[in-house]
Amino acid sequence: MSFTAATRRPARLGLAGLAIMGVLVGATATPASSLEGGQLQVTALSSRPGTVTGDDALIRVEVPASTPAGTVRVEAGGRDVTSAFRPSGDNALTGLVQDLSQGDNLLTASAPGTESGQLTLKNHPVTGPVFSGPHEQPFVCDTAEFKTITGVTLGPPLDQDCSVGTRVDYMYRTTAGKYVPLPDPAVRPADLATATTSTGEKVPYIVRVETGTINRAIYETAVLHDPQSPGPDPLQRGPGWNGRLVYGFGGGCAGGWYVQGRNTVGIMNDAYLSKGYGVASSSLNVFGNNCNDVLAAETMSMVKEHFVETYGEPAFTIGNGCSGGSYQTHQIADNYPGLLDGILSGCSFPDVGFGTIQTLSDAQLLNHYFTQVAPGAFTQEQQRAVSGFGKWESIGSLARAAGRIDPTVYCPAQLPADRRYDPATNPGGARCDVYSHTVNVYGKDPETGKARRPLDNTGIQYGLQALNDGTIDMDRFIDLNRRIGGLDADAQPVASRTAADLVATRLAYRTGRLLNGGGGLANVPIIDYRDYVDDAATGDMHMRFHSFSTRARLDKANGTHANQVMLTRSSGHGFTLAGMVSDMDRWLTAIKGDAGAGAPIDKIARNRPTGLTDACWTRGIGAQKIEEPQVEGIGNTACNTLYPVWTSPRMVAGADVANDIVKCRKRPVTPEDYEVPVTEAQLSALKVIFPYGVCDWSVPGAGQQGLMGTWLSFGPG
Repeated sequence: MSFTAATRRPARLGLAGLAIMGVLVGATATPASSLEGGQLQVTALSSRPGTVTGDDALIRVEVPASTPAGTVRVEAGGRDVTSAFRPSGDNALTGLVQDLSQGDNLLTASAPGTESGQLTLKNHPVTGPVFSGPHEQPFVCDTAEFKTITGVTLGPPLDQDCSVGTRVDYMYRTTAGKYVPLPDPAVRPADLATATTSTGEKVPYIVRVETGTINRAIYETAVLHDPQSPGPDPLQRGPGWNGRLVYGFGGGCAGGWYVQGRNTVGIMNDAYLSKGYGVASSSLNVFGNNCNDVLAAETMSMVKEHFVETYGEPAFTIGNGCSGGSYQTHQIADNYPGLLDGILSGCSFPDVGFGTIQTLSDAQLLNHYFTQVAPGAFTQEQQRAVSGFGKWESIGSLARAAGRIDPTVYCPAQLPADRRYDPATNPGGARCDVYSHTVNVYGKDPETGKARRPLDNTGIQYGLQALNDGTIDMDRFIDLNRRIGGLDADAQPVASRTAADLVATRLAYRTGRLLNGGGGLANVPIIDYRDYVDDAATGDMHMRFHSFSTRARLDKANGTHANQVMLTRSSGHGFTLAGMVSDMDRWLTAIKGDAGAGAPIDKIARNRPTGLTDACWTRGIGAQKIEEPQVEGIGNTACNTLYPVWTSPRMVAGADVANDIVKCRKRPVTPEDYEVPVTEAQLSALKVIFPYGVCDWSVPGAGQQGLMGTWLSFGPG
C-alpha cells in the first residue's frame, strides 16, 4: 500500500503527518504555465503532464510576441515533432504529439534568440493503470454483451485487458424525435431533424458516436458532426459542438466489482446533444459496474483526455450523475480537481464509503435486533423513531442494501461461482464488497489478509433522541444498546460492537474517501437535485438529509456553501435536466468571463444566475416553485412541510448531519445525557454496556484530519 500526492495541503496537515505506515509523498509538480513569460511555454491540454495515456498528448506552445512562430522547433525525446503543430490563437502553436514512449518523455520547444521551454510527460498504457493502483483481479470482460447504439455487440475482447477495436457510428434524430442509424453518410434522410446549438449554430441533427475501450472500460462519446464535413480536428472545432462537454456518471454500487460492465450511463441524450454539447461516459463510470471512486476518476480522466485529443479542449466540463453517479461527481471534483468544472449531483450522497454505508450498516443492525434479537419489543413507530427515518419500511430496505459490505451477497452474475469467496468452501475467492474493491487505498489487515475496514459503531447510543422524546423507555434503550452488537469481517451480526481499523480510518480522511469538500469541490459550482423519496411506500435509501451532509462538509471545510444550490421536487414535477444544464452553462460561462478580483468562491457566488436559488416545488402537476433557503428540519419551513428532512440512526444517537465521524471519541457515561429519570441500577447497566464510554460527538473523531492532498496515486501505475 503506497500513494503519492501531486498537491500538498500543509495548512491542513503538518509535516509530521505526511506519512502513514511508510507512505511517501511526492514533490509538488510545477505546472508548465508557471514558466516565466519571456520564454517559450509548453503546456499539456489533454491531461496533466503526469497522467498522459495512449501514447499521445495535445500540447500547446506559447510563443513570445517577439519570436516568429515559424522559427519554433518542438522535440519529443529528441525527436522532431514540429510538423504536428499549427498556429492557434495569438502567439501560440498547438499540436497532437504522437508515438510517445512509455514512461517519461521530455518535450522541448526552442527558437533562435528565445529561452527554450520544457515539459516532461509521463505516458501510461491506454489499458491503465495511471493512479488507481494495480488492476483488480479477477476481471470479467463484457465486450461480447455490450450493445452499441446501433444494437450490435462489440464482440469478443482482443486481449486480457478486455480491449476492442474503436468504432464510429452515425445516428440521426428524426423529426418524430427518435434516434436511428444513418443509412448513408452521403445522403440526408427526409425525416432528418435540425439542431440549434447553445451558440446559435443550426446544423443537421447527426451524431458521431465513438465506442472503444480505455482503462479496461468501454467508453462512448457523442458529438453533433456532419459526416459530409471534414473529420474531427482538435485544432478546429466543428459547428455542431458548442465547446462544452457533459460527462455522465451512472448509479448503483451493489455488484459493482470484478466486471468491465455492459453499459454506460447512456450518451444519446437530447437535452445535451440538441444544444451541441459533447457527451461522454464509460462502463467504469457506472457504479453498478465499478463501485470505486478512484478507478472511476482515473477512467474519467483517460476518457476525457481522448475526447480532447479528438475534438479539442472544452471551455468547461459538466458532470452529471444520480445516486452512485453523485458519489462520483462529488469525489472526482474534490479529489481530482480540473476534471470537472461544474456538477449536477442528483439523488445525492456525499460518498459511498461513509455517507451511505454508515447508515446502511446501522439499519442492518437495527433490523437484526428488531426482527431476530428482540422481536415484538418495539412497536413499528418506536422502531422508526430509533432509526430516524421518515418511513418504518426504510429500516428493512436499507438493511438489504447493506449487502454491499457482505462479501457474498452482491457478486455480479458474470463472476463464475467457483471464483467467488465462500468462508467455508473458497476462502481465497473474490470478495464482493466495497472494502475489498478499495484495497489499493486501505491495504490489507496483516493478520486476516482481508481489506482493512473503516467501519465502527463503538460508543453509539442508539435511540438516544427517541428516549429523550419519550418514544421509548429506559429499559428498551438499555436492551437495544446491550444487544444490538456489530458486524464481523464478513458483515455478519455478532454480539460485540464493530471496531474500525485505525489505519484505514486515517486513510479515509487523508485520501478523500470520506468526502472532505475542501479540495477541488470548494471551487466547483454544484446543483444538488433530488426527487423526494423519504416517504416512499417501501422505503428508500436516497434520503434528503444526505444533501445536507454534503452542505455541512462544505461549511466545515470552507466556511461557506455558496457554491451549492439545492433543489427538491416530487415525482418529476419541477426542475428539468435541460434547465439545470442551461443554468450551469450560464454559471460557468459567467465565472470564466469574470476578470474581477476575489477568490474562486467569490466569483462563484457573484456569478450565480438569477433565479438559480435554493428551492423546492409543490407536489403534483403544475408544481409551483418555492424559493427559500433549504435547511434541516420537519415542518419549520414551507419546503420542510412538503418534504421533511428526516434523520439517521447516528443522528438520533447525537451525531450531526455532516456524518463525517468514522469512529467517535469517547467520554464517560453521564446521567446528563438523558432527559428522563435514570436509576442508579440503570446507570450502572449503561456503564457496563459502554465500558470505554459513549460517543462525544462534539469533538472530532478518532483519526479525523484534513486531506493529504489531491491527485493522489495509489501504488505503481
